Amino acid sequence: MSEISDSDRFECKVINVIDNKNWKGVVVEHLESKGRVYFGRLKPDCSDINQGDTLYIGAKPVNFEFGDRTMEVSLYDRNNNRLDWTFI
Repeated sequence: MSEISDSDRFECKVINVIDNKNWKGVVVEHLESKGRVYFGRLKPDCSDINQGDTLYIGAKPVNFEFGDRTMEVSLYDRNNNRLDWTFI
């Protein structure tokens, strides 16, 4: 999967953080549409993400058939590090 360009990324806020021993999950909300996306397996070095933080999401259409999922959505930090991705 290729990276999503900076121009195709949108600011979002962390709504909820699920912090287990082996992984961290976050729910983020796009500021304009109020749409929410859950990312369930953030990299282990993402321990400094908290509710209310600003992160960035980017979406692009998938070019293969994957059930009813049509978009690949990626989560980025302010330094453009890709933290996780999912299909919606």
